[in-house]
Amino acid sequence: MARTLLLVPTGHGTGLTSVCLGLLRAQDSRGVDVGFAKPLGQPRRGGEGPDRSAALVRLVTSLEPAEPAPAAHVAERLSRGDLDDLMEEVVAAVEPVQARHDVVVVEGLVPSGEQVYSGRVNLALAAALDADVVLVGSASAAAVRSGEVAGEAERIAEDMAIAGGTYRAGEGVRVVGGVVNRWPVPADPDVATTAAADLRAACERRGIPLVGVVPARTELTWPRVCDLVRALDVDVITPGEQDRRIEEVVVAAQAVPGMLPLLRKGRLVLVPGDRHDVVLSACLAALNGVRLAGLLLTAGVVMDPRVAELTRAAAATGLPILLSPVSTYETASAVRDLDPEVPVDDADRALAVTGTVAEALDPAWLAGLPTPSHTPRLSPAAFRRRLTTLARQSVRRIVLPEGSEPRTLQAAAICAERGIARPVLLAPPAEVAAVAAGLGLELPAGVEVLDPAALVDRYVDVLVAARRHKGMQPDVARDTLADTIWLGTTMLAAGDVDGLVAGAVHTTADTVRPALQVVRTKPGARLVSSVFFMCLPDDVVLYGDCAVNPDPGPEDLADIALQSAASARAFGIDPRVAMISFSTGSSGSGEAVSKVAEATRTAREREPDLVIDGPLQYDAAAVASVARSKAPGSPVAGRATVFVFPDLNTGNTTYKAVQRNAGVVSIGPMLQGLAKPVNDLSRGALVEDIVYTIALTAIQAARG
Repeated sequence: MARTLLLVPTGHGTGLTSVCLGLLRAQDSRGVDVGFAKPLGQPRRGGEGPDRSAALVRLVTSLEPAEPAPAAHVAERLSRGDLDDLMEEVVAAVEPVQARHDVVVVEGLVPSGEQVYSGRVNLALAAALDADVVLVGSASAAAVRSGEVAGEAERIAEDMAIAGGTYRAGEGVRVVGGVVNRWPVPADPDVATTAAADLRAACERRGIPLVGVVPARTELTWPRVCDLVRALDVDVITPGEQDRRIEEVVVAAQAVPGMLPLLRKGRLVLVPGDRHDVVLSACLAALNGVRLAGLLLTAGVVMDPRVAELTRAAAATGLPILLSPVSTYETASAVRDLDPEVPVDDADRALAVTGTVAEALDPAWLAGLPTPSHTPRLSPAAFRRRLTTLARQSVRRIVLPEGSEPRTLQAAAICAERGIARPVLLAPPAEVAAVAAGLGLELPAGVEVLDPAALVDRYVDVLVAARRHKGMQPDVARDTLADTIWLGTTMLAAGDVDGLVAGAVHTTADTVRPALQVVRTKPGARLVSSVFFMCLPDDVVLYGDCAVNPDPGPEDLADIALQSAASARAFGIDPRVAMISFSTGSSGSGEAVSKVAEATRTAREREPDLVIDGPLQYDAAAVASVARSKAPGSPVAGRATVFVFPDLNTGNTTYKAVQRNAGVVSIGPMLQGLAKPVNDLSRGALVEDIVYTIALTAIQAARG
């Protein structure tokens, strides 16, 4: 039986949807099969349309929640006194969700001028769905702006107690927790600790178990330039990068010397179009690497054509230039009053909000939510959480030879801040500092920056010793070490770092070749192979080999299967290995099928306890209904967790097709068989991809 949680607000503007998203993420990351329902709709700005909550759930999870009953339908039902009939509709809509999941998060109604009945309906929802209630409150807007928390603890606790009393009065309904959203965090750590303790104590005195205190983070409120363009009556002079975040608004009232300190990353500069001095100063800042959010000309005043011509170079850097028809004051007021809700197409902001809420929820409370019959699963979120948890257990020194590459720099900062690894950036410090400044990034103390030129002489002898059998000479070694991947690999061979990650701007061959020649394979390994961790919507499986070996023979293919099974075990995935072919069993023949069959037999002989089967077609390996007809009795078919492809052409094509067309996150390739961990990145890797590849590498290093 599913555990149903109804989340209800204690007032206006509590961020109810954000807390629902965070609770979904927190449960999913624990391997809980969690579902979502919003049975009743809210009135929306701009009239009818797709529900915002359902759209955001689709954006940040693999769930496909149904649209809620329209607000107009809800109002009509209630106006006729048909609350019971409305609840029957709700139960009919939510029951299928409860049948499919172990925990179901239901979003209640938010009070508004149009929905004065929200409290009464939320109480009815709790009773109709047999739901436990989670109250969601928040600090006042004034407290969030000022950072002052004096008096907020008692006010919030009182609001929760009043709301909680309503639900305690309902038969069979109980309040199981309260979450405080957007809680200001004072700069003084002692004050912050005391304030949080006061909040918990105030809630507990009123019988409300506080299960989450979500910090107010200003970066979660930053809109994009495209959000401003959609919301306001502005003309786009040059589009630039519309996804830039507006971190702060600066009104250009001063002359240029006074404005210069204000021209910083993320700032939207408001200025009448005839203030050519400020316009050109902003453009010069952009040309010097300052990533302004944009330039918003006001009062309907366009630039002089000659000045507009001079702005083209700045616009080419991605600087958006817009024009507002109203005064600077009116424009500034309109920007300030932008809708604070997360737009339904802003995945980055939605994910950041979701993660912030999930991190703030009490782990012990979360662990007690599933019913006793719940069987944990390894969802993509649970797998990513496992990676970071394992990496934190033994923080390793990971060298990043592409040290000034922007995505690599950002990933290094994240890994250091989260305690995932101790990143070592190989790049001239001045170059790293310039790139970081352009990104508006302050590198944490845990990131090391080493100048490659200063390291070469230290590793010449190491490289000569590793390549002496090939006639390597010191002068050749010195030239070779000018390549930072060779330098990083030699540092790894010397034991000065624990692992290496590269490939953001290099090919797989560039990354793997030095490892094969300097680090070499581990004892007992016939070859080096690779796996991708494919984060499917409801599970994580391994694909191998999709990056290294073009056409492995039967013995090599067996080795790839055994290496991939070992990798699965190392990361908590029970290996059930499917040897993929165009044929299932004896349904086809030929050299390609025979190779897979022989590799399967060899792998079984070398590891008799391994659950492995093949040849299997992909659908027979992955889909239970197909497996029943094509491979009945197979211990692997329909439930494979490791897919071993017969050659690189098949493996690489399949992983990319699944990744791109199914919207699946793939982590890797992770290299197998090397004496020390070296891992390759896709040149299209996102910052998040690099973070998790570093975590993989750190775990490999810890396990030897």
